[in-house]
Amino acid sequence: MSHPTTSMTAQGTGEPDSPQAWAPAAQTIGLLTALGVLMVGQMYTVLALLHPMATALGTTPGQATWTATAFGFAYAAGFLLAGPLSDRYGSRAVITTGLVAATAATLAVGAAPDLTWAVALRIVQGLTAATFAPSALSYVVHHLAPQRRGTALTCITSGMFAAAVIMQIGAQAVAAGPGWRAVFWISAALMTLSVLPARRVLRPTLRHGSGGGLRQAFAAMPRLLGRPRLVALYLSTVALMSAFVAVYTAVAIAGPPGIAGNSSASLALRASALPALVAVPVLAPVLQRLAAPLRAVLAFVLAALAVAAGSFLGGHTVALAIALLLFVAAVAAAAPAVVETINASAPHARGAAVALYGCSMFIGASLGPQLTGALTGLGFAGILRVVAATLALGVLLALPAFHDQRTD
Repeated sequence: MSHPTTSMTAQGTGEPDSPQAWAPAAQTIGLLTALGVLMVGQMYTVLALLHPMATALGTTPGQATWTATAFGFAYAAGFLLAGPLSDRYGSRAVITTGLVAATAATLAVGAAPDLTWAVALRIVQGLTAATFAPSALSYVVHHLAPQRRGTALTCITSGMFAAAVIMQIGAQAVAAGPGWRAVFWISAALMTLSVLPARRVLRPTLRHGSGGGLRQAFAAMPRLLGRPRLVALYLSTVALMSAFVAVYTAVAIAGPPGIAGNSSASLALRASALPALVAVPVLAPVLQRLAAPLRAVLAFVLAALAVAAGSFLGGHTVALAIALLLFVAAVAAAAPAVVETINASAPHARGAAVALYGCSMFIGASLGPQLTGALTGLGFAGILRVVAATLALGVLLALPAFHDQRTD
């Protein structure tokens, strides 16, 4: 092996016990952030392809949205499998195997002959793509030095949020040239090319003995769900992600004049949030000075205030863009803070704990469009006020973890 072997703690967490054993931070963060954009972005690519897909598959754009919904729920379910598998077999093995499986599934989606096949294959793609995120987050807390983990989690989760914008822009550009099927073929090629770097940069997770077997890894999940404060954090994540997707769905279908129904303007408004997704990782060392539970609560508060302010801005596009910039920055700061808090609460079942986090994250993302659709009659402002109330509920759900930190 090209990497030095690492000694493990007596508790069997798979975490190195000496500074010399930590994995190189810069290479690891760069690789996992790029893979996060590619893999999580597969959920969002179809949002820019609904019209050409519908034409080719003989259906309507409305029916074609099932390709997004099917992927989202399959992705959430896949987290429940990937986390325990990561605990049992190691993050590198799950990531590389998942890349190979996702390559095959993504190629198949690009060859789908009709909507039924497209939806079925997107389910398979969602399940295989879901192997990445929980394994990557678990790898960070097992293999990076403690002082680097917060920055790594912030970069990786920011990449996952940025994927919603980056992959839509890329998909729209490719669809205008080679066509929508080429989006999936190019994605599959990038996944294949990522396997070798993943094997070279990532280290295997070594463990003493059998680690209790895969059954024990899965058994950790119901135990975690029996802890009310952890469940509250998972529910806060559902609130956060449903709000994130609901806001941008509202911009697209119920926004102020000049944006609603205008795909180019909507995409430009989404792209305007990219500076926030760059700034938050850059500011990670400063944010790390605050304890993770406190960061989570403050980020939820900022998100709620930004959305509430946006609901009063009407047709002021620039002011709305600033409010959404602050909202996205808050979401990008909240997500890694919640992950850190969850990891600290479940040190002996981190893969399972992060898997449940990812599952709740994409359940929220899948519910976001339905939330906006149900509230369309309230108009853009009304939708944003309900979303702000949802985020306020997220604050209340995150508060018990902050209380635990204060009393430790």
